[in-house]
Amino acid sequence: MLFIDFSSAFNTIVPQHLIGKLSLLGLNTSLCKWILDFLTGRPQFVWIGSSTSNTTTLSTGAPQGSILSPVLFTLLTHDCAVMHSSNHIIKFADDMTVVGLINQDNEEVQELVSWCKVNNLYLNVDKTKETVVDFRRARRDHSPLAINGSSVEIVKNIKFLWCSHSGEPHLDPEHQFHHQESPAPFLLPSEAEGSPSPITHPHYLLQRIVRTAEKIIGVSLPSITNIYITRCIRKATNIVKDPTYPSHELFTILPSGRRYRSIQSRTSRLCNSFFPEAIRLLNPG
Repeated sequence: MLFIDFSSAFNTIVPQHLIGKLSLLGLNTSLCKWILDFLTGRPQFVWIGSSTSNTTTLSTGAPQGSILSPVLFTLLTHDCAVMHSSNHIIKFADDMTVVGLINQDNEEVQELVSWCKVNNLYLNVDKTKETVVDFRRARRDHSPLAINGSSVEIVKNIKFLWCSHSGEPHLDPEHQFHHQESPAPFLLPSEAEGSPSPITHPHYLLQRIVRTAEKIIGVSLPSITNIYITRCIRKATNIVKDPTYPSHELFTILPSGRRYRSIQSRTSRLCNSFFPEAIRLLNPG
């Protein structure tokens, strides 16, 4: 997993470039002009005690602390996508993570670097970190990635979207996830041998947040478990229908024609992972 850090992400937004993307997304002309006016010609000065600096007019970036700024940055990065279906890019405002098989010559990372240049974003390699998850018994040393000629630091622990995650396997999940009071939108998978994955059992942390949200807004919300089951079945069904998907062959129909062949697993980690769980959900009864 590669945890990306942008240098002054909100300050580097080019309004005209953003407006072009918003137009392609279908926003009407009046709204685009309003956003452009909001981002350009902004007076700014420094106020310390009774002294103020000269006023400077800014026409780049988005104001820090504005409710619109994270939304606008998210829209700016909407077209930052993975090249390979086996990889994923997780985005939340200016936080971005590449999840997948990443190596020294990975096209995914190189494509991300090229995309950043086009969009006037600068990768802060010093603050960009990599976490290696390796469940093999004979673990191998992983060479650091190089971005713009600088090596990315490999770390064992990382905090991302208010969740602390450890790349070390065989740890108790309570030591891998330290919940902070914030609306974290997802969890990274647990690597504890013999313990259920938070992705497989999402109520591990998020259900408490959902209950808190229900009390605040006074409306009942779907349970995280039901949402997971629905999306798991939907994803598995799409894989079954797509013979070109890399893991399509894992869904094998038994001679009866009514059930899929179960995946044999010797560890709880594999048993609770996506594909065995998806087959159990697809099978009737």
